[in-house]
Amino acid sequence: MIAYLRGKVLATTEETAILDVNGVGYELYCTRGAFRLLTVGAVAELHTYLQVKEDGMTLFGFAEPKEKELFLKLISVSGVGPKMGISILATLSADDFALAVATADVKRLATVKGLGKKTAEKIVLELHGKISAAEVLGASGDDLTPAPTSAVSPAKLSAQDEEAISALVGLGFTRNESVQAVKKAHDLGAVTVEDIIMKALQGV
Repeated sequence: MIAYLRGKVLATTEETAILDVNGVGYELYCTRGAFRLLTVGAVAELHTYLQVKEDGMTLFGFAEPKEKELFLKLISVSGVGPKMGISILATLSADDFALAVATADVKRLATVKGLGKKTAEKIVLELHGKISAAEVLGASGDDLTPAPTSAVSPAKLSAQDEEAISALVGLGFTRNESVQAVKKAHDLGAVTVEDIIMKALQGV
């Protein structure tokens, strides 16, 4: 099992990268996060997943171990293979993917090429509540800890706020942390539910 590679980036395409490791060129299908680490001619380090089939082997590259864990959960869904899993994480960032699952945003998932509405619905159904905030944090490298702020009165929470809070709780935050994150997101100009959750996930 090849779990990690370090080598010089020889070339990249829209989907793959070729890594020269001690004179051997490895072709990897990469996530959006992994591509951010790749510069042709520079040395890069990627965590990997090796798919072995009768007709050959395929390598997939990830920026962080937690991003790989998200991928493994994704391909645990019936009907989602490694190629589709990497396509999803190449189109959506780890934060975007977690947000889509948390808010049951089937429409956002269905923007991935080759991913139909029924499969997107299955992903949301099977993974909702299984992707924790800690996993998203590790995958994106961001600090999601909400800054200390004054308490928010429940009376001031709109239905939209409650929807965002529910999504954040589903990702592993406590209700108090979620409420504080919503208030901070409003202070920073967030308006929609998606904006509120994304700002909380980004720790801004």
